[in-house]
Amino acid sequence: MDPGNNMQISEFLLLGFSDQQPQIYLLIFGLFLSMYLITVLGNLLIILAIITDPHPHTPMYFFLSNLSFVDICFTSATVPKVLVNLQTKSKGTTYEGCITQMYLLLFSGLDIFLLIVMAYDRYVAICHPLHYMVIMSQQLCGLLVLACWIIGVMNSLLHTFFVLWLSFCTDMEIPHFFCELNQVVHRACSDTFVNDMVIYITALLLALCPLTGILYSYSKIVSSIHAISSAQGKYKAFSTCASHLSVVSLFYCTLLGVYLSSAVTQNSHSTATASLMYTVVTPMLNPFIYSMSNKDIKKALKTLIWKATGKEAIDLLQ
Repeated sequence: MDPGNNMQISEFLLLGFSDQQPQIYLLIFGLFLSMYLITVLGNLLIILAIITDPHPHTPMYFFLSNLSFVDICFTSATVPKVLVNLQTKSKGTTYEGCITQMYLLLFSGLDIFLLIVMAYDRYVAICHPLHYMVIMSQQLCGLLVLACWIIGVMNSLLHTFFVLWLSFCTDMEIPHFFCELNQVVHRACSDTFVNDMVIYITALLLALCPLTGILYSYSKIVSSIHAISSAQGKYKAFSTCASHLSVVSLFYCTLLGVYLSSAVTQNSHSTATASLMYTVVTPMLNPFIYSMSNKDIKKALKTLIWKATGKEAIDLLQ
């Protein structure tokens, strides 16, 4: 495989909204801007609440703060460029910008591994509550998060390296609103067999291995909850998993929706619309899921907002 002659490329054209009427662009711009601001603000509030409040400093919240940070980065890799293109009514993006966006988007694999780490944390908390703080030590939590970041970086570097070796023609049209890996690869002029194999293998590993781990953890959790005699104890044990289980279900359901949309309809615009779910909607909903179903997060958010408004009031009084 020879390195691609990428100097020929002037730009990639993102045609995700090309079938929309010009007057609809303002509505789409407002929708994307609102979702982006909600996503950034919601996840940032979760991070600040966990950092500033002394109560939610358990491993679960350490993992949650990392998940919120990744969601901010993940959304920031796509939405700002969409907003710029909608505002300027431009569809173009440079080759370097497209590769950078694709690299950042591939960090979605990091989300998956953070979710499996959080599932393991819930397994230890429910199945081995007396040894929870011993097993989930600060050192282990740090190593688990570090491993997740390393896997995310290596996955992004692997795909980006193989894309850089491809040859592209000029003014490549991508029927998407961002530079999605599969769409970019299949616009190459050179052979993409190796790229396709790498995509399929990594997708299989990143989808099935974490899902298997999560299902195994929850099978053990269900067995432990079933063994609890009191209904109140069962409810309390299940409530500690409800938010995580909701996020896992949302994440995998949206990914499945994108896969089915591309496999069944064979319509690139339908696939682009479905991709909105896991690139924009899921990161936006995650903070709401955790804040609504978790008392500690609720309390921390209330304290954070009270402190912020209190300081504003003091400043105004002065």
